[in-house]
Amino acid sequence: MASTSNKTRELGVLAKFYLRSYNLIQVLGWSVILHLMIHYDSATSLSLWETVKPYVIVFQNAAALEIIHSATGLVPSNPLITTFQVLSRVVVVCAVILATPSTYAAASPGLPLALTAWSITEIIRYMYYFLNLIGYVPYFVTWLRYTTFIILYPVGVTGELLCFYAAQKYGGINPNAWSYLLPNAWNFTFNYRWFLLAVMLLYIPLFPQMYLHMFAQRRKILGPTTSMPKKIQ
Repeated sequence: MASTSNKTRELGVLAKFYLRSYNLIQVLGWSVILHLMIHYDSATSLSLWETVKPYVIVFQNAAALEIIHSATGLVPSNPLITTFQVLSRVVVVCAVILATPSTYAAASPGLPLALTAWSITEIIRYMYYFLNLIGYVPYFVTWLRYTTFIILYPVGVTGELLCFYAAQKYGGINPNAWSYLLPNAWNFTFNYRWFLLAVMLLYIPLFPQMYLHMFAQRRKILGPTTSMPKKIQ
């Protein structure tokens, strides 16, 4: 927490304004997504994905700016970890859900799982960042930031993998979809289905590492024996 606070004090006025605005807008955006999901009526003519689609595209892809923030030192985050966290979700949105017909990934039971985990996580995370930038973070918000991931992270990953699984079935039925097959002038091949399967396999070594990293961060911020907060500082 101290290193983040020190970094915040070193930021210029414009940088602070930008980061505050960015984080607050993300809180509002993901709140809209969660609201739409909670009040979604399956009896309507629109599917869940069609209902939240424009908001998810905008606010999930806007998270790519965090890679730039960490790479340039604007925030004290690890660029490698940030890149993996952001790109994994961008791939789910752009290369999985948007890249396949609505009867595949967009209709997968993994979609509501992923969106629920994403939206709750991002509301808490961006609110934590915003409050930190204005210099006051209630303990309860800190506790939520470093505790809810215990359930939400596995739920989100499960949802993402189910979306990948649905998309790879489309790739199996349509081998030419988003693929560049041999022979061709470039002597290069890309198979969409095998790409999706390869990314799914990457979750096996990367998920435990990321999950344990979050536990390490939790111990660092909250302490090893933290339970439900009894007060808000």
